Amino acid sequence: MKRIAVLGPIPRDHIVTHNGDLIQKWGCITHPVIALSIMAGDQLEIIPVAHVRKVDLDNVKEVFAGYKGINTKCITTKNDQGDIISLKFLDMNNRVERQTGFMDPILPDDVKDILNSDVFVFVPISDYEISLDTLKFIKSKSKGTIIFDAHGPTSACLFNGERQRKFWIDRDQWLPYIDVLKMNLEEAHASWFKKEYETSDYTDTSHLDRVELLKFATHCLNQGVRCVYITADSTGCLVYYKEKGKVVETMVPAVKVKEVIDTTGCGDSFAGGVGYGLLEDSAGYIIAAQYGNTLGALRTQGKTFSVFKPLQEVKAIMKTTYN
Repeated sequence: MKRIAVLGPIPRDHIVTHNGDLIQKWGCITHPVIALSIMAGDQLEIIPVAHVRKVDLDNVKEVFAGYKGINTKCITTKNDQGDIISLKFLDMNNRVERQTGFMDPILPDDVKDILNSDVFVFVPISDYEISLDTLKFIKSKSKGTIIFDAHGPTSACLFNGERQRKFWIDRDQWLPYIDVLKMNLEEAHASWFKKEYETSDYTDTSHLDRVELLKFATHCLNQGVRCVYITADSTGCLVYYKEKGKVVETMVPAVKVKEVIDTTGCGDSFAGGVGYGLLEDSAGYIIAAQYGNTLGALRTQGKTFSVFKPLQEVKAIMKTTYN
C-alpha cells in the first residue's frame, strides 16, 4: 500500500470569510489529510504528523475518526503546544491573521518511524514549524519525495500575535533538500528578493512578472529542486521542471467554480493533490498539478470537509477541465 505523510500544524481556526460568515474548525493539514482519505479511501495510508495541545488531542483525533486510511500515531502532545489562529478575510484571497498558540517544531525524531513513506507533504504555516534538520534527515534516510509549501518560511508571527509576510532569506539552505516546491504568487515575491533594498522598494508589493518567475524557478531547479509550482489564484498554476537539461514552463489552468465560499485550506489541499498525483507517476508534474488544482477548487465550495470527492469524481472533474 502506498503511504503519504502530511506534516504541519493542526490549528484551531477562527475564520471570518469574505462573505462575513463565521467558521470555527481545525485547519491546515486536516484539509489535505481528509481530502486524500475521501479520494483514495482504503487504497492509501495517510499519516498526519503534528503537535497539538493535550486538551485538543481527543477532539483532533475525533475529526479524523470515520475516514479511511488515516493513521494518527504521529499526532503527539509531548510539549503541550499547538497552533491557535484567527483569520479575517478582506476578500477571497487576502486576509488578516493573528496567532495566539504555537506548535513546537517538527523534528527528526517525529519522522524516524515513517521513513518508508512514499511522499512527504510539508505544509507549515509559520517559519518555525518545520526544522531544516528534519528535511535533511528524511533526504538522507528515505527515498520518499519531499513536497514543501513555502507558506511557512515566508510567514512570521510577531510579538503581538500578528502574522506577517517575510522574506525567505535562508532559502538556498533549504532548496537542496526539497524535491517539489509549492507556493503562491505572494510567497514567490517573498522568496525571490533583492540582496539590498532602498527604503522606497518596500512600498512596491506588486507580484513578480512571468520573466522574474521563470528566473526564480530556474534558480530553484539549479539548486536541486525537481519541480516548482506557483499557484496564480483563479488563473491556474505555473509548473516549472527540467526536461533534457532545459527548463520547461507550463500554465495548468484552474478548475472553474461557480461560487467561492471559503478559500481556507486551498493551498494545503493543492499540496495534497500534488502528492497523490506524484504517487501515480513520479515524474508526472502536469497531472499532479491537475490533481492539486482540483482539490484546491473543491475546497472553496463549502465550509466543511464534505466538499471533497471520491477518486472517480475527482478524475471526472479533471477530464472535463483538461481533456
